[in-house]
Amino acid sequence: MHIKENHPQKIINKNNGPLGATFFIAYIGAAVYFVNQVDGFWSIIWAVIKAGAWPGILIYHALKAFGV
Repeated sequence: MHIKENHPQKIINKNNGPLGATFFIAYIGAAVYFVNQVDGFWSIIWAVIKAGAWPGILIYHALKAFGV
């Protein structure tokens, strides 16, 4: 029979605040850009979705261009 002992766990806290702020500002800028190009409620909703998805689409096409 094995008895578990309570050992203190190490907590690793990474502070990614500046990077998160940069991504947030980029998202707001992309949302403003896409929303200014459309009119209508559902077009605005789609523009906000595109603002969140464009970094992934950009990386996909960049990797595709590099042949990865």
